[in-house]
Amino acid sequence: MSIINNALSGSLAAQTAINTTSQNIANLQTKGYTRQGVLLSAVAPAVGSGGPGFGVEVSKLLRFSDSYKSQQLWRANSELGAHSQSQPYFTQLERVMGDDKTSLSNGVDQFFRALNAAGVDPVSTPLRQQVLTAANAMAQSFNSIYNVTRQQQVSITQQRDAMLPQLNTLSANIAALNQRINSSGAAGTNVSALIDERDRNIDSLANLVSIEVLEQPDGTRSVSLRSGQPLVAGNLSGTLSMNPSTTPASLELKFAGTTFGLDDTKVGGQLGGLGDFEKNTLAPLQTSLTDMANQMANLVNTQLAAGFKPNGAAGTALFTFNPTGAGGILSITPGMQAADLAFSSDGTPGDSKNLQALIAIKGQPVTLASIGTVLLGDADTQLVGKLGIDSGQNQSLLGTAATVREQSEDDWAATSSVNKDEEAINLVEFQNMYQANMKVIAVANTLFDATLALF
Repeated sequence: MSIINNALSGSLAAQTAINTTSQNIANLQTKGYTRQGVLLSAVAPAVGSGGPGFGVEVSKLLRFSDSYKSQQLWRANSELGAHSQSQPYFTQLERVMGDDKTSLSNGVDQFFRALNAAGVDPVSTPLRQQVLTAANAMAQSFNSIYNVTRQQQVSITQQRDAMLPQLNTLSANIAALNQRINSSGAAGTNVSALIDERDRNIDSLANLVSIEVLEQPDGTRSVSLRSGQPLVAGNLSGTLSMNPSTTPASLELKFAGTTFGLDDTKVGGQLGGLGDFEKNTLAPLQTSLTDMANQMANLVNTQLAAGFKPNGAAGTALFTFNPTGAGGILSITPGMQAADLAFSSDGTPGDSKNLQALIAIKGQPVTLASIGTVLLGDADTQLVGKLGIDSGQNQSLLGTAATVREQSEDDWAATSSVNKDEEAINLVEFQNMYQANMKVIAVANTLFDATLALF
């Protein structure tokens, strides 16, 4: 009897729907899980038949996902990664360079304040010693801040070295999942769990670099950098690494026997954020610090060489500049004594014309890599001001990126995440569907028994 077949198909379809609902409820707290559903279709009657049909069938299992929302989720993660990586470095530099006690401004001001004090009595040994002490403190301020930038450089290198293997592993995982999804899908297996796993890998990859993802007809996904270079195509994946043969080391991508040179300031994500901070903020700041120390030392040493010591001897250099930065970029000339300061312009012990020329150096211009030509006394304020502007801009972009990411997650969840209330309703509805079909089967059996009783 067709009534039994119809009811049986309905009960089987209800069982499949209940199993799907139970899978959704079981994964209510599973991160990245995409809810599933069943698509039910009526089975049409045979050609030429006047019957109502042959029940219902599960045409396919549905995966509730929106490609556009997934793309937005990944792009937002790239922006978040880019700005979140550099902000701790900005904050540290601001704290060190803006501190009243450790700033360059404080060191420079103390040095010129000591020179002014020495003008009261240019031959006073205590006042001269105070100048040496202030000069040494200023040199230590330069060295301390420069060492912070060197430590940040080491930290960035270490972070990058840790990111690249992680990035390459994610690319390889995506390629392997592409292959599994392709082969399993061709065999008729439900690949929703594999797609979820692949999407989680893509999201993690997007946090490291900015990517573009293309869906292929065979179910695989091709992943490329936003500049166009391929990372994943089918079951093939590329490898990112730093090329140590260049100075400085450069980022490159190897894919299917081809090597692509990359600008690590433009790859986006955490990797791009580090590269951008390193090359556009940290490196110019380091150069400006060394330029300032070098020009400061040259100005002071040149002026001292034009004067005379209390004993009538020609002046000697007060500062030693170290361009390599190893052990510090600025120091007091070894063996320098208070009596070696050449404050006189004509050899007269009480003369202070050369001392006044030294004091005037604070108002002379210096040229720095990151801010151009400024007065020596204003140089540190300008450096800190530029750093504050860059940090504030990054903080603003970080806040925006966090908001966009949160909104993207909400948009994705509205389509793809499990809603326990909705699943509870589905559970009741499909339970009722199953019970109703069982009732139909019971009625069919009663009718069948009654028909047999006639004979």
